[in-house]
Amino acid sequence: MPLVRIDIKRNPDVSYAKKLGKVVYESMKAAINVPDRDNFQVLAEHDDDHFIYDPSYLGIKRTDGLVFIQITLNEGRSTDQKRLLYKTIAEGLNREAGVRQEDVFINLVEVKKENWSFGNGIAQYAS
Repeated sequence: MPLVRIDIKRNPDVSYAKKLGKVVYESMKAAINVPDRDNFQVLAEHDDDHFIYDPSYLGIKRTDGLVFIQITLNEGRSTDQKRLLYKTIAEGLNREAGVRQEDVFINLVEVKKENWSFGNGIAQYAS
């Protein structure tokens, strides 16, 4: 059950953020076996004063086309699966939305299964 947050600078194309979300979801299905319909996303656009980044941290040249992606998910994926996910997202965003791969910033937040409630005040994954 990933929860995806995608943050970008305000884009004149109102469908742009949703297109990014679709690529991220399809990438998660392909790379880390996220099941169909397990798609929960928060897509946010920001003005210049509320979107801050270093344009050259770690020698990577970033632009205002930067896409922040934070995925909260159950712990347990291997490092190889995570690497495949990063690669699949970056390549997919480049191919489908024209995002430079240097502008794809991904952060995974791993949590234990009991840290989710999908509704009704119940921890559905707790054993």
